[in-house]
Amino acid sequence: MKNRYINIAAIAGVLLITSSCKDFLEYQPKGLLSSESIKSAAGAEALSTAAYAGIGNDDMIGPMTSMWVYGSVRSDDSYKGGGGVSDVADIDFYEHYNLTRPDQGLMHRFTWENFYKAISRTNTAIRSLNALNDTEFPLKKTRLAEMRFLRGHSHFMLKMLFKNIPYIDETLSSEDILKESNVKYKTDELWNVIAKDFQFAIDNLPVSQPQIGRANKLSASAYLAKLRLFQAYEQNESHKVININKARLQEVVNLTQEVIKSGKYKLQPDFAENFIAETENGPESVFAIQYSINDGTSVGRLSYVTGLNYPHGAPQYGCCGFHQPSQTLVNAFKTDSNGFPAFNNFNDKNVDFNVDTVDPRVDHTVGIDGHVYKYDASKPFSNSWVRDPGVYGFFHSMKEQQLATSSSYHKEGPFIGSSKNIDIIRYDDVLLMQAEAYIELGQQEMARPLINQIRKRAAESTGRLKKTDGTFASKYNIREYEATGWTQEFARKALQWERRLEFATESPRFFDLVRWGIAEQTLNQYLEKEKTRRPYLSTAKFSAGRDEYLPIPQREISFTKGLYQQNPGY
Repeated sequence: MKNRYINIAAIAGVLLITSSCKDFLEYQPKGLLSSESIKSAAGAEALSTAAYAGIGNDDMIGPMTSMWVYGSVRSDDSYKGGGGVSDVADIDFYEHYNLTRPDQGLMHRFTWENFYKAISRTNTAIRSLNALNDTEFPLKKTRLAEMRFLRGHSHFMLKMLFKNIPYIDETLSSEDILKESNVKYKTDELWNVIAKDFQFAIDNLPVSQPQIGRANKLSASAYLAKLRLFQAYEQNESHKVININKARLQEVVNLTQEVIKSGKYKLQPDFAENFIAETENGPESVFAIQYSINDGTSVGRLSYVTGLNYPHGAPQYGCCGFHQPSQTLVNAFKTDSNGFPAFNNFNDKNVDFNVDTVDPRVDHTVGIDGHVYKYDASKPFSNSWVRDPGVYGFFHSMKEQQLATSSSYHKEGPFIGSSKNIDIIRYDDVLLMQAEAYIELGQQEMARPLINQIRKRAAESTGRLKKTDGTFASKYNIREYEATGWTQEFARKALQWERRLEFATESPRFFDLVRWGIAEQTLNQYLEKEKTRRPYLSTAKFSAGRDEYLPIPQREISFTKGLYQQNPGY
């Protein structure tokens, strides 16, 4: 794991303080920039690169990239998994909602800290860039815009998770930061403050960048669209949606249209290509956090944030069985005789893959006994791979995992890392954001072809799902929506269902439910059914006005001597 390696800068600081050796005092550690070097163009460029690294510097404890803990397990998509409820108990607390506390464990506290470390990196880079003129560093404007994009990303994620957060920019000194309240801005004001970073990026970035992974004008447009979509669902102080702002929805339409009409992005021909390292940075990836392997470092820059989520009993993996899809999610992939979602009765009885028809995306998302696992027909998923089926059932997540034979795969002790990039925004998300805005604007017919693009791609994404005998383990039946019956109410239901199936187990589900204002209704209905299947959830309950957001870490409130205010209900 990354947190097991030596922090050179920290150790160098200790040496400088404790050693009397002149050699140590004059030693410049690798990766540590002096006060003079950061004033140079080379130093500013190095700090900008470090800021990109900062948004991916997470781990299994303190997630920043994959939000599987906060967005998948906290929704109706998945269970914690692992070796019983006490195995990484923090996640079990989140899954129960009512067990979540401001002072619990380390996980959401580390997430808070990790994002503010990333923000600190961007602000340091911005100060360094501002000290240079355009002649000294011709890329100054572009790099400043990239840093504003990265800062916008970190603040957006924090706001989505915690709602009430302090906004920290490069103008604040260390003393100023200690005086910056997390409730300085009302929620709508804070959205607008964060939006300024993305707008600056739009105004100053090129459409294309020479290096893969850098933010561009279109990725900034897509991200601002995402922000405006969240902002459009206006919440009161108790997190209840009290209005949907039509002007913000129109901004979403306009911004996503800029991305769509550019022609720079498109759907991958096969849904599978979004989830394997061999086809990463493809035409569907609008912005992704980059990882690497065999890059000259000891083990590469790998992502371990999903390192607990591989099948525990499979000999090629061996750890650790977390993130198991819920029975409710698997049932949601059922389709009726016409190839449409079984909206009304999908969860009445569990899907029977020998009888029921399903959306093909289920076999891209869920490990199922006897079904092709991660596009390797020679090693189908087996119930024997599941760590604790008595508690969590037999299904297993699959999107975030890579085959042990993949060049992106690396095992570090019992834990597993991957150099597969983590997409923050894909083109399918852009299409569905625009479709959602059209529906809420009462222009649902404009949304139908956008949703149908997604469904058409899903129907055509079966080539990698064949067993060794050329047959399928599931009966696929999926159709595009027709104009008949396409009312606003039905279109809204179709859109919400499409987002669930398209991004299942990727984490958006919880945040979608909160945005739409239906989290309490949906999740308590889910729990009512799941308690009959999974007794460990017997005491779980979602409380509106509390559980939509994580608590502000108690350590932060104590450190600021009560300047930070706790979220309601905690």
